[in-house]
Amino acid sequence: MSRSVSKTAPRLAGALLWLSGAAAVAAAEPVKVAFVYVDPVGDSGWTYQHDLGRRALEKALGAQVKTTYVENVPATADAERVVRQLAAAGNQLIFTTSFGYMDATLKVAKLFPKVRFEHATGYKTAANVVTYETRVHEGAYLLGVLAGRTTKSNIIGFVGSFPIPEVIRNIDAWTLGARSVNPAVKTRVIWVDTWYDPGKERQAAETLVAQGADVLCQNTDSPSVVQVAEQKGVHAFGWDSDMAKYGPHAELTANTQNWGDYYIDEVRKVAAGTWTGGRRTIGGVKENMVVLTPLNTSVPPELAKLFADRRQAIAAGKLNPFTGPLKDNRGALKVAAGSALSDPQLMSIDWYVEGVEGAVPK
Repeated sequence: MSRSVSKTAPRLAGALLWLSGAAAVAAAEPVKVAFVYVDPVGDSGWTYQHDLGRRALEKALGAQVKTTYVENVPATADAERVVRQLAAAGNQLIFTTSFGYMDATLKVAKLFPKVRFEHATGYKTAANVVTYETRVHEGAYLLGVLAGRTTKSNIIGFVGSFPIPEVIRNIDAWTLGARSVNPAVKTRVIWVDTWYDPGKERQAAETLVAQGADVLCQNTDSPSVVQVAEQKGVHAFGWDSDMAKYGPHAELTANTQNWGDYYIDEVRKVAAGTWTGGRRTIGGVKENMVVLTPLNTSVPPELAKLFADRRQAIAAGKLNPFTGPLKDNRGALKVAAGSALSDPQLMSIDWYVEGVEGAVPK
């Protein structure tokens, strides 16, 4: 018996050593993470800001993570093909960063139940799909406060991408902020039916200025609107990322998002084995997911203080831009006094508040 043990022990020890080494190698394998972008990364806008988050992820986790991205993917059948390829390539977590990717994400998630998927600004989840977004309308409201006090014509202009709830609520929040300090303000909207088309965005901005708008905002991705404002001598705001370099005199501030902290947290969950599906995350000013850049030095001190006070009130939960009484632009009461729109209601909003001209496109 003793001879048998003496011969087996070295083999057992070697096997244990091998298993230990294999476990160490497995533990050292980086989490493979992929991102799908609707626009070119560029140097400003929605996709650029998400890519800043990806870079922050790489910097924070180093060798623990390996990222890849595909840019300029339209929200068509191409999106499903790209997401499927990324899943088949062994990515463990895939972020699809545009509303139009929702159905494609869900379809591919069914085919790859062991892969984790996260969809930005969507509202459908699954066992291996979560959604995430920011309360960017909080920032839009604050931009509106500046616009309402800055305009001299009482006409402010908005360049919209697509008439979906996330854009409509930003237009509404911007208008509510403006009219909270200047009830005479009217908002004019031009839809360009694209997230990124510098030419269309420029043309829309020029048209709004020609119609009398002296403060511009946008829910599109290029800096064209800010550039037009700079050239025409009116004011504007950066959207999704800081665009001050394109309009140092025009841009009063920028409504940006901080995605880096969120991406870092989610990848750490995957690495720790604690990631779960079926979740929905929404963060705003309070959570530092919506970040307003420093004000232009041309903003008067009293307006800067008002802006800071309103921002603090939102962060403290004391100010909700969509608190009643609120009427739509046809005079119908939509939110009673003492009530406020819930997150699900904001996710499906399809009407303009009082002060926005025209009708929401069908």
